[in-house]
Amino acid sequence: MISLAEAPIGAPTILAAGDSEVVALMSDLLQRERHAVARVYDGWTALDRLRQSSPDLALLDVGLPGLDGMDVCRLAKRDQVTRLIPLILISDVASREERLDSIDAGADELLSKPIDVHELIARVHALVRMKRFTDDFELVSSVMMTLATVIEARDRYSEGHCHRIANYAAALGRRIDLTSDDQEVVRRGGFLHDIGMLAVPDSVLNKPSALEPEEYALVRSHTVIGESLIANLRSLQSVRSVVRHHHEKLDGSGYPDGLRGDDIPLPAQIVGVVDVYEAVTSPRPYQQARSSANAIAMLREQVRLGWRSHDLVEHFASLVQSTRTPPPPGSVV
Repeated sequence: MISLAEAPIGAPTILAAGDSEVVALMSDLLQRERHAVARVYDGWTALDRLRQSSPDLALLDVGLPGLDGMDVCRLAKRDQVTRLIPLILISDVASREERLDSIDAGADELLSKPIDVHELIARVHALVRMKRFTDDFELVSSVMMTLATVIEARDRYSEGHCHRIANYAAALGRRIDLTSDDQEVVRRGGFLHDIGMLAVPDSVLNKPSALEPEEYALVRSHTVIGESLIANLRSLQSVRSVVRHHHEKLDGSGYPDGLRGDDIPLPAQIVGVVDVYEAVTSPRPYQQARSSANAIAMLREQVRLGWRSHDLVEHFASLVQSTRTPPPPGSVV
């Protein structure tokens, strides 16, 4: 068995799981097509290799020992690390029930005997191309995350700002029982919420005195600019509303769109609450850092004014009291 990590640069990487004659023949065929193929023989090992190696595609025998192919597929598609890997299930005779099960498990294809070799190669090539496209999008997302860190580096007062907001927002999302997908939205949205600040000059970001009206307008524009920066990135579509709307207020007095009430997406409301707390408790050129109690008091005053959700603020206050100190930058909450 080869190591997929050592595959030739550019070669499609395939994980083949199973000891059936069909899987063996398919593995040999793909190797002759210049794919890098690694073989494993049970379900638990297949799931582990998917997580460790992130191949371009996996062929899974339905009848894998230990953990069958359907369960490997189901678990892989629920995992953030492996959910985008194309999975082809191989069955001796695919019944209607088995086809329905494969759809429910999230399989990209279910093939059964007799295997049409030409169809197999065409499907593998198509799925690998799609995986490469997805990887490109993920790479761009990573670049955007790096740019958010660059924003912090421009301002010595905001070091760790994005990490803290991302971690606190995800923790608040978990506290109010958001789904794991929505927790990831608020985490990534928290990290990227100020990406539009790339368009704001250092002289404005670090100005120690009150901003002029045109400078304040420029700062406010970071929400719209930020959304435009990620608008064409498929993997960041879910966080666009956070980037654009985290400064909206429930009474419609926020920006950029003056949204009211439930028209403000919940992830944006969460990041908005956390952003206020972080702004108050962090030193800035124009203000000294205030205590956590002062920040919570300010948020409660904003609830009284009709700007924030009472329930969100109280859940966040409880979270802050239980953690006492913010999660360290880069930690997983």
